[in-house]
Formats: sequence, C-alpha cells, structure tokens
Amino acid sequence: MMEEFKIRLGFENGGNLPVIHISGEITSEAEEEIVESYESIPSDKRSRVILNFSETSYINSAGIATLISLITKSSENQGKIEFAGLNTHFRKVMDIVGLTDFVLIHDSLNSALTQV
Repeated sequence: MMEEFKIRLGFENGGNLPVIHISGEITSEAEEEIVESYESIPSDKRSRVILNFSETSYINSAGIATLISLITKSSENQGKIEFAGLNTHFRKVMDIVGLTDFVLIHDSLNSALTQV
C-alpha cells in the first residue's frame, strides 16, 4: 500500500531555520511540492535548509533526482541543503548515489537544530 506523500514547511530556531518535513513516498509526483516548498522560503532564509526524512517511507530514482535538483538550485544561490532523520537504508542509498558528498547529514532533526 502506498503511503500518501505529505510535505510541511516549518521554521525552527526562532523562525530562522527552514525545515521541510517530508512524509510518505518521494517519487516524481512529489517533485513539484518539494520544489514549491523550497521556493516559498524567503530567499534571505535559504542559506541553510533542512529536509527532515524521519517520516519518509520510500524514495525512488525520480525522488533522488528531485533532491539532486534541489541541492543544485540551493548551491547556485550559495545555500546549503542538509538532511536529517534518514533511516539506515536511505542513508546507504544517499551514499551510493553520492549525495552525502554534497549535503550534511544529521542523525536526527534535533541534532540538526542544535548545530549552528
């Protein structure tokens, strides 16, 4: 059974740190919402954006392509994307496709929020 994709943008650390919470399955159908969420963040707050994967159940190649385009877009604007809450399997997948060379990975959202 497919888990419904949901996305929620929140601001942590006094409203200064954008966190995109992703739950369900990240496939090609999620691309538009993920990109729109990122683009809805005020440009002065895009220097560090955390994607929280703690409730993500599945990522396919189209989902990974979406993440790559987001990382590229962010770095073109001197921003940084960080991942939090990846389970062991997703972390291994990110290693295999090379994303861990381009993003900082935190074990949990909490550990991401405590780093400055």
